[in-house]
Amino acid sequence: MNNKFIKSALMVMTIAAVCINTSCKKYLDVQSPSTSSPDVVFENVDNTNAAIIGVYNRLCGDNGYGSRISTLFGVTADDFKTSGSYSSSDRRGISMYGASSDNTDLTNPFLQLYQGVERANICIKYIPASKLYSNGSEAEKTIMKRYLGEALTLRAQFLHELIRNWGDVPASFVPAADAETLYGPNADRNQTYDKIIADLKTAEDLVPWRSGITEYGSFRFTKGAIKALRARLALARGGYYLKGNQNVRSSDYLTYYKIAFDECLDIMNNRAEHSLNPSFENVFKTLHGTRFDNAHELMFEVAAFGSNAATDSKLGYYNGVRFNSASTYGSGGGGMNAIPTYFYEFDVTKDSRRDVTIGVFEITASSKKIINTLFNMTDGKFRKSWTNVNGSSAAQTFGVNWPMIRFADVLLMYAEADNEINSAPSATAVSALQEVQKRAYLGFETQIPATPATKTDFFNAIVKERLLEFGGEAIRKYDLIRWNLLGTKLEETRGKIRALIAGTGAYAGVPDYVYAKEGNYLLGTSVNEVATLDLFGGTPNNVFVSPGLGVSSAPAGYTTKNWRKAVTEENSITSTATGIAFYFEANKKELFPYPKTALIENTKMVQNFGY
Repeated sequence: MNNKFIKSALMVMTIAAVCINTSCKKYLDVQSPSTSSPDVVFENVDNTNAAIIGVYNRLCGDNGYGSRISTLFGVTADDFKTSGSYSSSDRRGISMYGASSDNTDLTNPFLQLYQGVERANICIKYIPASKLYSNGSEAEKTIMKRYLGEALTLRAQFLHELIRNWGDVPASFVPAADAETLYGPNADRNQTYDKIIADLKTAEDLVPWRSGITEYGSFRFTKGAIKALRARLALARGGYYLKGNQNVRSSDYLTYYKIAFDECLDIMNNRAEHSLNPSFENVFKTLHGTRFDNAHELMFEVAAFGSNAATDSKLGYYNGVRFNSASTYGSGGGGMNAIPTYFYEFDVTKDSRRDVTIGVFEITASSKKIINTLFNMTDGKFRKSWTNVNGSSAAQTFGVNWPMIRFADVLLMYAEADNEINSAPSATAVSALQEVQKRAYLGFETQIPATPATKTDFFNAIVKERLLEFGGEAIRKYDLIRWNLLGTKLEETRGKIRALIAGTGAYAGVPDYVYAKEGNYLLGTSVNEVATLDLFGGTPNNVFVSPGLGVSSAPAGYTTKNWRKAVTEENSITSTATGIAFYFEANKKELFPYPKTALIENTKMVQNFGY
């Protein structure tokens, strides 16, 4: 690890005036910084709060969940891939499982995550040692305990992110000033997980439920979010992971499934705190500014603010629906593409998630909407037009938050854990799965898929449901890894693409071409935006599954858009530049290579297998 970044955080805490209310994300900002020693910082509630904010700060920005960790690390699976052509040293190398150890899109987030660990370690050491913690007023002791819980949770999140991407990372649980060495060896990931899972149990007892600290909105950890994070980490600990050149699982994995089961059930039993938003689309519109989430499905968001690379996000500019730079909205979107077959994983007429999750259309130079080709669809949960920054400025930051934890995940984690523990789904597990499906099938609730009754079939239903629910949220790849299904699903996806190209099986009715006109962008619901696309041959959902004319020349007034013909063996499978996960190798590429600079700084670290 870089000696410079560790030493810069040793005993220096940034103190700032902060704004804390439900509508202001700038309480995470750091303004007019000064430096103070820990004995000053942690003997004052406001200064301690500012120190905790300094830890949250390491979640933000280009090298955090504002860009690289959120939009690069979680692709590719069977939902999305990065657009463009392969290079080992940039974002496309990550997406195609061919990143080199000098890839700066890996190096900079790696360093920032360790900065977060160090800042958290300082808080975790000095908060319990402060006079306020043990001898302050009851109010002071309560809030200092809350801050300790937040620091423990943040450290757990930073280490979890490091582990799931790099495996047996060095792990320190004391400030660098107290460590025997700044350069520790690789630590067994299971031991690290056991430590931080235990820390989260401590943290959830220190931090109130959301209703107890309503001024924080969903931008700081509360009891519910900590419990959900603990469930997530427990499932990761109980899942498969790469050890050397094999994916293995601990024999006591059910112990960790039971942790996830208990934590999710407790959250589900406190529906006044968190529940499912009635509208799938409104969950993501909420991330863009105006709150449409009275159910508090968004349990924790990484806040974006400040219009800069350090604290804001590129969400909606780098990724999301594509906006032509000449449009009245200005440039935005297009950095991620949907795997062509992902579009057809959704029920074509009933599942409202498809049109929210996938950018079926793009915005043209004339500020109209028109359908994309099947090979060129984007992710859709982030849209510049859902923000207040709709002008044609050159801005790249729109203050769009990242959804770290949602209540829908709690329901599906519970269903998965219940099924695994009991070797078949209970009625409560079935209800949890169906609750997510019924929200997705809004207006068609009685037509959700039949729920399987056996362990294997119910597990497969969970695998499918999580694909549909969390597309583009940097969850799918890690799910597949912990299930030991990444290689299987990538190969399965290639088989589906070949069937799509051939127009066979499930894709027998998919048209070669669709014929489109530009139409007004209504800024309405995503389902209605797609339903009102001007396509020759009928309503869009019928066109998507009808052979149509089958010729490249469009009827008068329409433009030909390649549909099935947009997808080829070369551009989707065999191309070394664009083939989906072309460089993936099972039992090797589930983890990233350690950054070269980290290995030079720390000679005790060992590079991951095969790099």
